[in-house]
Parts: sequence; C-alpha cells; structure tokens
Amino acid sequence: MIDISTETVITLKEAARQAPCRRRGRPTNVTTLFRWSTKGLRGHTLETMLYGGVRCTSVEALQRFLFALNSGDVASSNAAAAAADDAIVDAGLRAHGLIEPNAGSAATK
Repeated sequence: MIDISTETVITLKEAARQAPCRRRGRPTNVTTLFRWSTKGLRGHTLETMLYGGVRCTSVEALQRFLFALNSGDVASSNAAAAAADDAIVDAGLRAHGLIEPNAGSAATK
C-alpha cells in the first residue's frame, strides 16, 4: 500500500518517463504501467491509487514491483505448480492404464 506521508507520489505518466526505455529504444508507454497496475505482470501488480481523479503510483511502489518481478518468487512457485500438475496428469494416465505404474513420476527421473 502506498503511504503518501512517506513515499514520493508520481503520476503514471511521470513514472513512464522515469522508466528505462524498452524494446528498440522506445520509451515505456503509460498504458504499460496502467496494465501492470490492473492485470499485473508475472503474478505481481504495481500499486497505484487515485489522487484527485488521477491514477498515481510512487517511486517506492515501482521499486517494490520491479524487485518482486526480479526476485524469482513467482517463477519458483510456477515450477512447483507445474510439477504438481504433472503428477496429477501422470496419476490419471496410470489410472487408465496408459502408462506404466512408475513411468513419468518425478522419483524415477
């Protein structure tokens, strides 16, 4: 949550100007930051707030968002979820006799 008493509040337009250039040297578009705040990116969302009808974030919120993206927490949880999905699929295939009882399990790999 953005604390306006301690954080530097900036508009999404200002945040887009401060962000490094993206593909082919083009600047980050304000709609990219809006998308990060509504839909998120890789399981994380950019904290924003309405301040007088203007969508704002803070420098600190942007730092937290980028840190979360680069910390690898979501990637490791995605790998765990994928392994769990594989185990469920393997169990279903075994139940229908489509694979050997121990084929495809993580323990045999």
